[in-house]
Amino acid sequence: MIRKIGFAAALAVVSAGAQAHHSGAMFDSTQTVTLAGTVREFQFTNPHCYIQLVVKNAQGQDEEWSLEMAAPMHLLRLGWHKSSLKPGERINVKIHPLRDGSKGGQVEQASTADGKPIGSPA
Repeated sequence: MIRKIGFAAALAVVSAGAQAHHSGAMFDSTQTVTLAGTVREFQFTNPHCYIQLVVKNAQGQDEEWSLEMAAPMHLLRLGWHKSSLKPGERINVKIHPLRDGSKGGQVEQASTADGKPIGSPA
């Protein structure tokens, strides 16, 4: 009986951690920001893919944005591949920004500089 209670408690802790990890609370889904920039790195890895995007700010200075996406297995089904983005490539992205104002967000749409859609990050 004690083992069952211990196992149940451990499972509850792990489940709570998994739920917290997959929360989108850090992103402001009421806002959408469009960024145009140059890919520094495309990380096609678990648990989430990331685009490191260099964007010029209003003063013309480079700022690096860290943009979160879904897991590779989900992106593969939506047409994304490890080779979908290359360093130096210019792209446009629509994101839900981070609530705290940091340079980051959750990718909603991505396209090449000339407007051709790149997969679907949902």
